[in-house]
Parts: sequence; C-alpha cells; structure tokens
Amino acid sequence: MRKPRRKPEDEHENHERWLVSYADFITLLFAFFVVMYSISQVNEGKYKVLANSINAAFHAIPGASAGVLPSTLPAQPIVPPTKTPSEIKLEQMKRQNQVKMRSIAQAIIEALRPLVKDGRVHVTEGAMGITVEINASVLFQPGESHMEDSAVRSMTALGQILALTDFPIKVEGFTDNIPISTAQFPSNWELSGARASSVVRLFIENGVAAGKLTAIGYAEQRPVADNATPEGRMRNRRVAITIESKIPEVVSDIAIPSKE
Repeated sequence: MRKPRRKPEDEHENHERWLVSYADFITLLFAFFVVMYSISQVNEGKYKVLANSINAAFHAIPGASAGVLPSTLPAQPIVPPTKTPSEIKLEQMKRQNQVKMRSIAQAIIEALRPLVKDGRVHVTEGAMGITVEINASVLFQPGESHMEDSAVRSMTALGQILALTDFPIKVEGFTDNIPISTAQFPSNWELSGARASSVVRLFIENGVAAGKLTAIGYAEQRPVADNATPEGRMRNRRVAITIESKIPEVVSDIAIPSKE
C-alpha cells in the first residue's frame, strides 16, 4: 500500500536580515567620520607660529620675526602718557578758573536775586564763561540809552563784583527789529552800541579796569526769540555781560633754535 506523500514544510522566514544592512550602514558612517576627523586636524606647530606672529604685529615686540617666536609672549604693561609741565600747569589753571567762575556766578546771583527771581535777569555758565543777560526794560526806557536810577544800584553792585576779577568782560547790546530813527540814534545799531557803552561806563566808575572791558552793539541781528510777538521783541531787547574764562595757549617745551 502506497504511503501518503508528505507535504513539504514551509521555509522559516529570517526576521534578522535587516542587521546585515544596518551593520553595513554603521561601518560606512564610521568610515565617513574618521575621514572628516582626519581632515579637520590642525597642525599645532603652524597654528602657534601664526598666533605668535599676530601677537608680535599688534604688540610690536622687538626682535620678533615671523615663524621664530617664543611660545609665550610677556604681558605688555600699560604706561599712561606722560604730561609735559605746560600741560600740567594748564590743567591746574582750568581747575582754578572753574572754582573762580563758580564763585563769581554765585556772587552775581546773590547781588541780583530779586531780578533773577522775576526772570528779568538770567545767569548762565558755559564753555566761554559766565553770561549775565539783563532785559533792557530793567535798565533803559524805550529808545533811550541813559540808565535809569533804579537800575544804577543793581549795576553798581554787579560792577563792584566784576572789579575784583581778572577776567575779560564783554558787554553786548541787542534790540528788537522795530526800526528807530531819531537825531541821537539813526538806527538800532547806534542804540544797541550806546546801551552797551552806558553799562561799560558805569562799570569803569565802579572800579572795573577799562582794559578788561569791551562794548559791542548787535542791533536786531542776533535775536533769541521771535520778533513777530510783543513777548519775543521784549526778550530780544537785552544787554548781555559775559565774563570770559580764557586760558592761555599751551607753550611748547621744545626750544626753537634761532636763525643765524
């Protein structure tokens, strides 16, 4: 009797075949990183030579040459620039002048306190010195250059303070843009100059050395407010007194040989 034919068994599927491909991928990836690492290696000797050359160029080390430098560079001390005697003297004079100017400004504010409080006198301190700006209505009647008696007392107190200083003093007169034409003042130029001169004369009478004084008239040429309004025109009619803080130029310490 014939035996029944055995049915062939199904082949077993290998579920780990992916490991072969994965191992190949990891091997290639490792080889790639090895190549990249070998390319990125820096020649340490050349790097040190380059770094030392750059340091020598910026620090100006004597005797340093490209490619032949010590591995370590000494720290360069920071030496402050040496000041000449004339520069030191100039700085001392500036400090002394600042102290003197501040003292003068305080004395002027104290002497003219009521006018400063009313806003008719402004005292400012700047790079050129102290400026005392006085509204013309405090000193003069409209179109006049003769100082009023009430103003003489205040200006006398100011003149006595200025008589104690050694600084040059500039007195400037200003007007608004309304023309004037009288027998005494054909234009605002004459009026502004006469008002500045009137203040200068009063200062001289109160002990201020005439050689320190300068009187200038600018008429309406340097307004500080808009002449289109009454308030602006009143602001522009003024007398400015500047106590100039001038410092002499620095004298060179180098002797200039004379011509034979």
